[in-house]
Amino acid sequence: MKQHRLLRALRREPVDATPIWIMRQAGRYLPEYRATRERAGSFLALCKTPELACEVALQPLRRFDLDAAILFSDILTIPDAMGMGLTIIENEGPRLERSVRSIADLNRLGDPDPEMELRYVMDAMRLIRRELHDRLPLIGFAGSPWTLATYMIEGAPGREFVHARGMLYGDPGLLHALLRKLARCIARYLQAQASAGADVLMLFDTWGGVLTPAGYREFSLHYMKEIIAGLRQARVEAPVIVFSKGASACLEDIAACGCDAVGVDWTADLGAARARIGQRVALQGNLDPCVLTAAPEVVRREAAAVLARYGAGPGHVFNLGHGIQPQADPDNVFALVEAVHDLSRAHHGCADPRASG
Repeated sequence: MKQHRLLRALRREPVDATPIWIMRQAGRYLPEYRATRERAGSFLALCKTPELACEVALQPLRRFDLDAAILFSDILTIPDAMGMGLTIIENEGPRLERSVRSIADLNRLGDPDPEMELRYVMDAMRLIRRELHDRLPLIGFAGSPWTLATYMIEGAPGREFVHARGMLYGDPGLLHALLRKLARCIARYLQAQASAGADVLMLFDTWGGVLTPAGYREFSLHYMKEIIAGLRQARVEAPVIVFSKGASACLEDIAACGCDAVGVDWTADLGAARARIGQRVALQGNLDPCVLTAAPEVVRREAAAVLARYGAGPGHVFNLGHGIQPQADPDNVFALVEAVHDLSRAHHGCADPRASG
């Protein structure tokens, strides 16, 4: 497994072709996913039934020549396990029954054991690992402390995060206390995922970009750095990818946090990102997800453009710049995966683009 092209790319070692996986690759754009979701009865039931979570994680691998599987779960499993009461409302998003707005709220939070309150996640991970038969690496993940905190403070979906950002200025001590607690929980959770079979770990910092650069460094990046240091102290060898959406102004700081790869969203130029940090870490990204709603020839053209912007040599994991949209055409995903493997070989010194991997 250590010689798989994804793991080699994350170590910035030579590969035959650029590896590709897709954020939210198991999801609503696939009819088989929608059928399984219907059978489960709800999104949360799907997440909490290991056999069904395993099934949907494997579904895209049956259609597409992807270079990794990823755990099917949700970033809000941790707040739910802490006793916050998660519900997912169709076409609206997640809601938590309680919110954290005071020290009393913080003190009521539980301290979940990954093999107890989150056992269903670990069981799904073990099932996926077993079904893969070591064909592909398996990616585990968690939300970043800041991103989880935004949901826990707000209690409902949003984009402005008035209460969370207000706490940053009005009661930073409380916010730091919440983030410290979350960082400890997330480190344990990711360590358990690695023990259950994850070959790669990823931190999704979806809302890091709503902060000022200084706020990002203090309230988001600092705690992701703590998590990665904790994983290394626990001798977890799995490479870690950090994806902070909208935080390209802080790429140098992210690259210095101890991660092995930095995810780049579609608003950043991949070539410029490589020039800034590509000698220190691998890069992941960064096709605009909406390209997958266009025609296959457009998909191939835009994939070629992303590959060209990164340029020749190792250290690139192809992905979207954020999660795949429900409106994406599965035929376009097939075209994308084929184009990346085909067109990227020239960037790695392979003269025959049809050569096997």
